[in-house]
Amino acid sequence: MDHVSPPPAGTAVRLPHYTPADQAEILGGGPDPFGVADTGLTFLPKEIHFGIRLNGRLAAHTGLLELPLSIGSLTTQAIGIGGVAVAPDVRGQGLARRVLTAALDHARTLGPAHGLLFCRPPLVPFYEHLGWHALTVDVSVEQPGGPALMPLRTMWTPLRAGAGWPGGAVRLLSFPM
Repeated sequence: MDHVSPPPAGTAVRLPHYTPADQAEILGGGPDPFGVADTGLTFLPKEIHFGIRLNGRLAAHTGLLELPLSIGSLTTQAIGIGGVAVAPDVRGQGLARRVLTAALDHARTLGPAHGLLFCRPPLVPFYEHLGWHALTVDVSVEQPGGPALMPLRTMWTPLRAGAGWPGGAVRLLSFPM
């Protein structure tokens, strides 16, 4: 029987699942771990998950979800990136970069030309440092009561060489991720 060794500590790997207990392991059990509850928005769960384990516990996470959107007259798909989380006691060690890199490497195999994320304004410089670009147009997202303006900053990154962001109004044709 072949023995498969676990990846070295600090390596980002695809997770078979990601539960509320996993999130609590990283961020604690607070009511608003991402600081977005005041937006009043309904968010979708991610479908594909990447994580990093340190010292036997989950220390970082990023999730992916393919989403429909329109940009001007173009209807397309993007890979939504969300649930980016690093345990407070291990921040500053490059874990967010590593888990995002693994997730984006996988996203590039899924087909869409763009990755999309929403973040609080203080996090924009962090994502820009990683090569993300802030959109300067309003973005609408679907909500139970109909379309709503996204109050968080919308950022994108190319998933294919040479993929630029098309011009025009942006509407996520689903709940945000």
